[in-house]
This record gives sequence, structure tokens and C-alpha cells, in this order.
Amino acid sequence: MKAFKFDTRISKDGTIHIPYTPSLFNMDVEIIIVPKMDKKKKERFGKEFVKKWAGFLNSADTDSSKYDYLSEKYK
Repeated sequence: MKAFKFDTRISKDGTIHIPYTPSLFNMDVEIIIVPKMDKKKKERFGKEFVKKWAGFLNSADTDSSKYDYLSEKYK
């Protein structure tokens, strides 16, 4: 099954315009609408994510924990 992706805008009256695509004429289709996130919002989201999770595992020595676990498991 071939998928099509069109970047478009929904008008104030709710109309969606897609490019002229004869291969889709007289076919049943499924429409999924995914709102686009503007670039500034993406950058802010990324910064918020890093700020929230930065240093989450810094206090734990994960390498020694893994070594200890595997040493106990395969004694």
C-alpha cells in the first residue's frame, strides 16, 4: 500500500486542500491529521526535556552496577 503525505493548511471554514492526485480518484482513503509543531516550540520542548532529565543518572555508577549484577548472575 502506497502512502501519501501532503503539507497543507485547514482553512477558517474547515476546508482542506490537497494537490491534484488522479491516482486517488474514486478510492476510499483514511485521513489522519497531525498538527505541525512550529520550530520554536520544538526547540523549547527539547530544552525543557534536557533541563528536566539532565543528570538523572549521574549520581549512580551504572558500569559497576552492571558488572556486579552480571558477576552475581553468572557465578
